Amino acid sequence: MMEEKQIIALRRRTFLAGLVGNIMEWYDFAVYGYFAPIIGRHFFPSNDPNTSLIAAFGVFAAGFLMRPIGGLVFGYIGDKIGRKAALTASVITMAIPTFLIGVLPDYSQIGVTASVLLVILRMVQGVSVGGEYTTSVVFLVEAAEPNQRGFAGSWSAFGAVAGMVLGSALGALLTSLLSADAIHAWGWRVPFILGLGVGIAGLYIREQIAEPIAIQKVPQVTRSPILEAFRSEWRAMLRIAGLNVLNAVSFYTVFVYLVTYLQQVVHISSSEALSINTLNMIVLLVLIPFAGALSDRWGRKPILFGSVVGVLLFSQPLFWAMHHPNVLLILFGQMGFAILLGLFLGVVPVTMVEAFPGHVRCSALSISYNLCSGILGGTTPMVLTFLVERTHDDLSPAYYMMASALVSLVVILRLRETFRDSLASEAPREI
Repeated sequence: MMEEKQIIALRRRTFLAGLVGNIMEWYDFAVYGYFAPIIGRHFFPSNDPNTSLIAAFGVFAAGFLMRPIGGLVFGYIGDKIGRKAALTASVITMAIPTFLIGVLPDYSQIGVTASVLLVILRMVQGVSVGGEYTTSVVFLVEAAEPNQRGFAGSWSAFGAVAGMVLGSALGALLTSLLSADAIHAWGWRVPFILGLGVGIAGLYIREQIAEPIAIQKVPQVTRSPILEAFRSEWRAMLRIAGLNVLNAVSFYTVFVYLVTYLQQVVHISSSEALSINTLNMIVLLVLIPFAGALSDRWGRKPILFGSVVGVLLFSQPLFWAMHHPNVLLILFGQMGFAILLGLFLGVVPVTMVEAFPGHVRCSALSISYNLCSGILGGTTPMVLTFLVERTHDDLSPAYYMMASALVSLVVILRLRETFRDSLASEAPREI
């Protein structure tokens, strides 16, 4: 009985360690997106607000473009040294630059040096995120019972979204309590400074955990796991990258870019935009573990297929609803996306883990996921800002999402169902 209680306690600590780090990482990383218009004016001043915004989102993209490098670095650490070491290092690499952004002098104080330092700090954050999410996905799924892998993996996505909810909620609170002048002058810095405390908490929790039992049984590769991943798993890596095209484009369209879109295109207040975004991200949070658990019973493919087809069919009408300056229409329009993307995000984590054998799992998953997310996810807000301005079509973000859904749908149709497969198999597998 005592041994069973110890196992349950260990699983709870493992679960908490995988969850809390993701919350911290994505809180820190997402806060920048929510305050991008203000940051643009502070660090990239221009007579044209759109120019400042595009520059600010360009820095957002720069952070994401560093994610493949983070995937290489932390994937290597995870496969060669251990999952715990990679997770602990990623927390430190995020907390420090986040705090520094919060206290960084702006362009009016130190000129172009401020812009350069902001880019560097965002790039360091990007390296951290590149290792955090994918390693935590592997960590949680490997530590789970065989019939609960989908549910366990979904909590990595839950943690990432919870961090963004925390950032969005704090943004909504600040914009409600403080005047617009105060937010512009100093209020935008508060979430970045508070991120240091969240990081310290995450570091403490991760120091208390052990490696998952599943990975303790996996023999280490003598050569570089990165080279081995490219040699034996390149087909699976391409497919996982293709699967995540919808994830990369749609998530950052609906829950990061949309906050700015609602203010600058639809012309609602920042507090209303952030409040609506926060409510719908809570809806997303509820659906993610539900979808993961459902995939343990029904399989991964049916849920992935249904969500992607839904995005393909309903992106245009849902964006049309959000284009009206009516709070209820915007709320329910974004909620439609939250439901569709919640189903997708809840199943993608375990699908990625089941695609690769254990000895190169961190490396292969990190590279494939971060290449897609870094190139497409990070550039999405900047691309959409450019498209709306150049095409003069306020619904152009919907068409961009539909194109991404089509790419992921082609991949899903070719996926092999894996929810009954053994995770311990070390043979390279086609998916």
